[in-house]
Amino acid sequence: MAIKIEKISKEKEKIVFLVKEINNSIANSIRRSVLEIPVLAIDTVEFYKNDSALYDEMIAHRLGLVPIKATKTFKSRKECSCKGKGCLKCTASFKLKVKGPGMVYAKDLKGKGAEVVYPEMPIVLLNKDQELVLTTEAILGTGKEHAKHTPGLIWFNSYPVIQIKDCEGCNECVNVCPRKAITMKNNKISIDPLKCDICDACVEFSKEKEKCSITIEPSKEDFIFFIETFGQLKPEEIFIDSIKVLDQNLKDFDKEFNKAIKKYKK
Repeated sequence: MAIKIEKISKEKEKIVFLVKEINNSIANSIRRSVLEIPVLAIDTVEFYKNDSALYDEMIAHRLGLVPIKATKTFKSRKECSCKGKGCLKCTASFKLKVKGPGMVYAKDLKGKGAEVVYPEMPIVLLNKDQELVLTTEAILGTGKEHAKHTPGLIWFNSYPVIQIKDCEGCNECVNVCPRKAITMKNNKISIDPLKCDICDACVEFSKEKEKCSITIEPSKEDFIFFIETFGQLKPEEIFIDSIKVLDQNLKDFDKEFNKAIKKYKK
């Protein structure tokens, strides 16, 4: 089966593209596989001094949600030779020491092997003479384990198959569409498939008209994918890594299935 991909739009943190000749099961499997892409996130925080208005737990929670980008290759603690104890190969350490007055930002986290994605993310406000001193450890994890390890958002819509017959040119259906996907030119309407979410507002409206017929059906083999990154990976990298994860899961399933078959035959 040959899969065709057409880029629709691309920004720094978002990409939209059309994937042809797959089915809903494959599209949904790719979407779900993003939760198995390993990315860094702060896992533990050790406080030495916290004079701020927030409890240690609240600051630790905020630090855990700060996107961390690796600048070198890390192993998961499960696969590391340190056997989960924590070392330079599987752990990125940060230190933070700030004295008020002023805002503590993510950029105040100082470490090697990784960096914060958004330096200006606020953590906590310190008043005069208040201090915040702590150390943290960031490790690899997946979104299945905790949402803080999710690299971004991925979702898809079925590509709309649109048919327009006998348009009256009344221009009324243009105002019916909540997504502003319908335009009128030379008494003929056109519907932008990239804006249409198949809400059927225009389809229901056309049923009330004698000389206007609009039908929109979701495609069963073409899908529009939307990917927004949190900064740890590029949007296209998230899609590629999702496919790699899915491919590995299928190989693992095939291996275990063959083992079960051999055991059953015995």
